[in-house]
Amino acid sequence: MDILLNVLADKKIHQEIIISGSKSESNRLLILQKLFPEISIDNLSDSDDSVHMQHALSTTDELVNIGHAGTAMRFLTSYFAVNEGRETVLTGSERMQNRPIEILINALKDLGSEITYEAKEGYPPIRIQGTKLTKDKVQINGNVSSQYISSLLLIASKLENGLEIELVGKITSIPYIKMTLSLLTQLGIENKFEGNIIKVYSKKEIQKQTIVVESDWSSASYFYSIVALSEIGSEIQLSAYKKESLQGDSCLAEIYQHFGVTTTFGDNFITLKKVSKTNKAILEINLKNAPDIAQTIAVTSFAEGIACNLSGLHTLKIKETDRLVALHDELSKLGATILVTDESLHLEKSSVINKNISIKTYNDHRMAMAFAPLSLKVPIRINNAEVVTKSYQKFWDDMQQIGIKIDEL
Repeated sequence: MDILLNVLADKKIHQEIIISGSKSESNRLLILQKLFPEISIDNLSDSDDSVHMQHALSTTDELVNIGHAGTAMRFLTSYFAVNEGRETVLTGSERMQNRPIEILINALKDLGSEITYEAKEGYPPIRIQGTKLTKDKVQINGNVSSQYISSLLLIASKLENGLEIELVGKITSIPYIKMTLSLLTQLGIENKFEGNIIKVYSKKEIQKQTIVVESDWSSASYFYSIVALSEIGSEIQLSAYKKESLQGDSCLAEIYQHFGVTTTFGDNFITLKKVSKTNKAILEINLKNAPDIAQTIAVTSFAEGIACNLSGLHTLKIKETDRLVALHDELSKLGATILVTDESLHLEKSSVINKNISIKTYNDHRMAMAFAPLSLKVPIRINNAEVVTKSYQKFWDDMQQIGIKIDEL
């Protein structure tokens, strides 16, 4: 489905939006719930990724296909590796079969796992023979996707002697590692993170409890962008959010002050308000701890006519698409002067936005959602708009609630 988004007649916005639970928290908790049935989960994400995760955890089939769900691929690899006596072939979409997983597989093999590649070495599909893991120490690079590390942490307490992970080299995406550890702590699973060593202690059972999932901050980023591009006085209330968030993307509250957007924390909600014009000085940010909001920030900067230098983006090369190349290509079509490297993006100041450009989404939900706020400036087309369901089922409904006109093409 391709759609045309049209500019708002009145760009002063006042709306309240409810966003479903964080995909990152939900998928971690779904694995933990399977390991510890004492857990109940409220405000679970309705994203495609979480739906795929729930199906994979409930099926008894040998072949498990998780589509585009990268988080599910990484977390389920470790889960099935400790599911004693079960043999599983874990696969995904064509893009998923070209996303590397060798670093995680090697770490699991070092712990005693039996995993083989069904096709290309280092990539899904993989055949996993569930077995009891008795080793309790492993090394893994710290500058790889934090999902590899979290995947190991999620199963660690179910190993006989717990697990000690040594992170080698520079550590990136620390907030996502800390999110996983914070969830373990909430459940009463002892752990510590000192220097480059993470230790999780063995735990046979936990107390019965309900965990409420905070709404997704990555999803909030698109509303930050909309408020930034709207008239002074516009505001959007989003729920359910908390000030002491586990999510690295909560740094949005600080970053978007540059665009004249304030964040006020209420009881389980936040209010975003446009209070001043965008600061026209160049925006320089290292997003190594929050790479998923890079697309939104780049598009906001372009739309507001300011330059930005974003670094710490090396993990974007192995997402649903190569997000750096995708950003370069689509922003260039809109009139941007942009340069990308393997880990950074450099956007020059621009005063022109080309109209009625068709944005390719590359099977990447964040490409569709990051470019949608541009419709407050010019009409814009989004190809394969249904891709947003990967993380945000109601995204286009919420865009219409704000007042953006959407026509199917």
